[in-house]
Formats: sequence, structure tokens, C-alpha cells
Amino acid sequence: MALHYPDQHLFIDGTFRSGVNGTLDVLNPRTNLAIGVCSIAGQADLDDAVAAAMSGFSIWAKTPAHDRAVFLRRAADLLEERANVIAQLIHLEQGKSIAEAEAEVCYSAEVLRWNAGEAERIYGRIIPARRAGERLMVLPEPVGPILALTPWNFPIYQPVAKIAPALAAGCSVIVKPSEETPAGATALITALHDAGIPKGVINMVFGDPAMISTYLIASPAIRKISFTGSVPVGRIIAAQAGQHLKKATLELGGHAPVIICEDVAVEAVARLCAEQKFRNAGQVCVSASRFIVQHSIKDAFVKAFQAASESLLLGPLLNARRVDAMENLVADAVRSGAKLLTGGVRPNGAGNFYPATILLDPPPLSRIMQDEPFGPIASITGFDTLDEALEIANSLPYGLAAYGFTQAADTAEQLMTEVDAGMVLINTFGAMYPETPFGGVKDSGYGSENGKEGIQAYLSPKLAVLGAATVSG
Repeated sequence: MALHYPDQHLFIDGTFRSGVNGTLDVLNPRTNLAIGVCSIAGQADLDDAVAAAMSGFSIWAKTPAHDRAVFLRRAADLLEERANVIAQLIHLEQGKSIAEAEAEVCYSAEVLRWNAGEAERIYGRIIPARRAGERLMVLPEPVGPILALTPWNFPIYQPVAKIAPALAAGCSVIVKPSEETPAGATALITALHDAGIPKGVINMVFGDPAMISTYLIASPAIRKISFTGSVPVGRIIAAQAGQHLKKATLELGGHAPVIICEDVAVEAVARLCAEQKFRNAGQVCVSASRFIVQHSIKDAFVKAFQAASESLLLGPLLNARRVDAMENLVADAVRSGAKLLTGGVRPNGAGNFYPATILLDPPPLSRIMQDEPFGPIASITGFDTLDEALEIANSLPYGLAAYGFTQAADTAEQLMTEVDAGMVLINTFGAMYPETPFGGVKDSGYGSENGKEGIQAYLSPKLAVLGAATVSG
């Protein structure tokens, strides 16, 4: 029996409700057919969400950290209990496999648990006083209601990465997930609500991204913004936040280089690279995109990488626009002189499918070497010296994730220190956990999610001074 995809609603002040601006169809990317509808917020809904967040903050900020942690752990348990059903909904709306979707749900539960622990580790400090009897204290306080703006590629993880540390810190939240993939976020909000978090503490709206972000960033109630998305939109969000002197965390994607040195086990590394590159059909901000391979092993790597890539079964891209984008990137690369090794042709039939595609030696100024593909396209180019590889890797304004493969300790050290990225992983793709900071440099944004750094973005230090004596008039 097919799983029913329920209609998706706003969540404001502890209640699911319809939006004043009607509904939008939610499409299954495998068929491009409507599977349900999503409520769309208007200004009246946003005003209600702001009022609820202010009211919720007045309660939540005073809730003991231990109690906040209990709520988050309870929500994590509920997510895990419901993981299979939630995964099927994500599979329907976003297109990734049920196995990948279930892993996303379970990882989201881990994020909640990690931040529950962080809630109990929000420590202040005592500063040694200069005068006898004086007490100097730094007290961390929640910044206030926050706005979380999240994309569609990880429908439950992207919201939880922002909501969990905010709630742990004592902030209330208005989250605006993607209206194209609303069920994952709804499942998260439902788990938090069912865990008993007071009404108003967490609120969710869907609708026009530009209207919602502009209106809510300008609201005096919102004190911090966290955004994940494209560089152009990130610049707008940063400018709006700066105009109102509000803190912001921006995760703006990347174009991850992978430097592969000649001392590796070529076939094993090639298989690992193919699996990572085409996970979620390449729709991952830390996805390997530019494979920079030492010339002495380049032919062997290309052969093994192509074989591994062609053996994978890819899910669909989110929408037809993404397929058009892939076609345009490939066409530009081929016109520029790249060799198309495999893929590159939109398949016949329904859905937004595009095959695993490999481009060999695209020119440095071709679009595929300059623009993040955010899809199933890999480029492979060669290098002779490590300095040459580093120059290629660091040639773009992006700096989110980067990878390297080598068996030499000195080479690994050089890669870790000289690649310009917020995250550099050597001989692995899989060391990003709730306890490790996630963030980029340069045009990939600023600030970090996860790790102890993640919760700090939702806290403000207050200096409290207790004088040595009472002064009376």
C-alpha cells in the first residue's frame, strides 16, 4: 500500500494551520506529478509567528538548561521511532533513496542529542578581580528569537542543524524550510511539539522566500539569522542582516576540490570518490566536484572512476530547472574543449533524472570549473606537482569542503594547512559529525554549525559586575 503524503501546513504558536496565501503543489521529482499541497504564508501569518516567537522566548529563555536538554532528547527518540515513515515522505518529495533518507533522519536525531548535551555545557566564567570584594562574571545569554532559512536538499537535516543549537541555547525559532520539500521539516516540528516543547518556542512558515526573509529579517523581534543556500542569495541575506545590525550565519555551498596523489590505492579511492560524488545525485553542498589527479595515475583513476560511476543507480534531481542547469554546464564544457566520457544526455521518460556525468580536462575558465554544479557532474583534471594541485584547488572564491588522498604524512600536512577551505578531509569523506564544526570561508560564507562552535552563534556574553560595597547617598 502506497504511503499517503499528507498536506503540509504552517506551525504557529503550537498549532498547525493553513496559510492566508493559499497552497502550492508539492511534486514528486520522479514523476513531476503532484503528491500534496503546502500552505503558503502571508504577512498576517508572519506577524503571528513573530508574536508567538516573542512569547515563546520569554518562557524558553528562563527554562533550565537541563529541562531544555530533556525536551531535545525526547524529540530525538521520537524521530528515530518514526524514521522509516519520515524517510518515505522525504523519498517522495525530494527523490533520494529511502535508505539515504532514513540515514538523514537518524543523523538528525544525533544532532538533537548532541545539542541537548551542549545545553548542559553552556558555561560562563569568572574573571579575576582587580579590587578586593569585587566579582566579575561573564554570563552567556540566548540572543533572542532567531530566523532559520533552509534549502531542499536535506529536508530534515538542514532545519535541525539550525533549530537544535538555537533551542539548546534558549532561543525561540521561526524556521522557513523549502516549500518544495516540506514534509521533512514538518516531521521535525511534529517531534519537537510532541516532545512537549512549549507553544511559541518553535514556529514554521512556508512561502515566497524573498518576501518572508525580507519581512522577518526587518522585524525588531528577530535577533539572529541562519541561512543555507546560494552565494547570490547569501549576499542579499547578509546585506539585509547587516542593515539591521543582526548576527548571521551563512553556509553558501562550494565547489569542492579533491587532490589525489600518486601514492594511493587508485581503484579503491576511485570507487570511494564515485560513491561520494553521486550521493543524493550530487545535490550536496560538500559534494566532491573537481577531481585533481596526479598525471602518473590519472588514466587508471579515470578508468576506475568511470566504471564505478556507471554502476550507480541515481535518483532524480529536485526539479526540471536542475536538469536544464546540468545540460547547460555540459554543453559549455564540451564547447570549451572538455571530453565527455560518460553521461551528459537527459534520459527519455518522466521525472527529473540525469545520469552520472564525467568531463575530462575541462578548461579552467569553463563554467563547470567555475560554478558549483550541485548535480551529478564530475570534472577530472591532472597535475604534476603538489604546488600545481594547490593552485588549482585554491583558484576559486569558494572555500567550504576540500579533500585529499595520499599516504605521505608531509603531503597530508601540507594539504591540511594550505588548502583554503573551512573543512579539509584527508583520506576520507565521512568525518562530519554533530560534534565537528561545519562551515566555510571566502564566498562559502561565515560562521559554523555543529560542534561547540555551533551553539555559540546563538549566545551573547553579558558582563555582570558585583561591586565591593554598596554606595548610599
